[in-house]
Amino acid sequence: MILLESHNLIIQTTLAEKIAKPSSLDVLFVDFDGVRFHLSTPEKKTVVQLSMNIRCWDELVAYGAMQVLQREYGPLIKQQTEPEYNISLEIDIDQVPADEESREAFVKSISLFKRNALAAPFELAFKQQKELEASGGAQGQLMQIHYRDEEAIYIQASPDRVTVIFSTVFREETDRIFGKVFLQEFVDARRQPSIQNAPQVLYTNRDPPLEIRDLAGLRNTDDIGYVTFVLFPRHFANANISFNTISHVQLFRDYLHYHIKCSKAYMHSRMRHRVAEFQKVLNRAKTEVATTERKTVTGRTMTNR
Repeated sequence: MILLESHNLIIQTTLAEKIAKPSSLDVLFVDFDGVRFHLSTPEKKTVVQLSMNIRCWDELVAYGAMQVLQREYGPLIKQQTEPEYNISLEIDIDQVPADEESREAFVKSISLFKRNALAAPFELAFKQQKELEASGGAQGQLMQIHYRDEEAIYIQASPDRVTVIFSTVFREETDRIFGKVFLQEFVDARRQPSIQNAPQVLYTNRDPPLEIRDLAGLRNTDDIGYVTFVLFPRHFANANISFNTISHVQLFRDYLHYHIKCSKAYMHSRMRHRVAEFQKVLNRAKTEVATTERKTVTGRTMTNR
C-alpha cells in the first residue's frame, strides 16, 4: 500500500524553486483535512510568506501548538498574521543556508508546517504519560481536536499508555464495508511475529469507545466508526521514534479513506474491463443471416434477410 507523506509537497517544491530562482509568487492551495495555505511574496521577491488556516487552531493552541511552532521556526513566525489565516511564516531567501544539505533540511522543515502544529497534543500526551508513570496518577487530560466538520481526534494519557481515538464518517455503505475490511487487516496483521510491537488497533462501529462514551454530542449512527490506537512507551521512547509515531498516526484517517477510494477505483476499472471482454464475446457470437434475391414478374429484385 502507498504511504502518504507527512510533509506538503507543494510547499516543498514551490519554496525550493523560489530559493533557486526568486520571483513573484501567489499560490493558494488546500491540504488534507481542509487545511488552507497561502504562499505569496507581498513585499519583495526574496521574502516569501507562508500562511496557514486550520479548523482546530484554537484547540491546538490550548494544547501547546504555539510553543511547538516557536521551537521549530522561532524568528520565522510573523507577529502580524495574514488576515483570514491563523499563523504566518516569513522566509527571507537571502538567509537560507547556502550548502545543499542544510537547504534541503530547511525546506523540508517548512513543508512540515501543518504536521508540527498538529503534533502539539501528541507531544503533550507523551509528556503527561511520563509524569503519570512517575507519580502513579490515574488518567491525564482528554484532549479533543475537531479537525473536520463531523470528525475528531481524542488523545488521553495513562500511566502505561497513550490512547488515540479517531472518529470517522463513512458516507456510503460501500465505504463502510471497505473500511471494516481494512481495519480488520490492521488487527490481524499484528498477530504476525515480525510486527507484534506495533500499536494495538481497535475498531468499533456506531458505539463510541469507553474512553469517550460520556462526552456530549457524539454521534450514534451507522455511518460513524471509531478507531483506537494504543501507544505504549516504546512507541515514543526517544525523539526520532516519537516523531515518526506522530507523523504516521496523524495521517491515519487520510490514509484509510485514500485507500478506500483507490480500491473502489480499481474494482470499477476491473468491472469495466470485464464488461468490455464480455461484449467482445457477444459480438463474436452473432450469426450471419443468409440473404436471397427474388425477382418479380415485372423484373424488380426483392431481398430476403
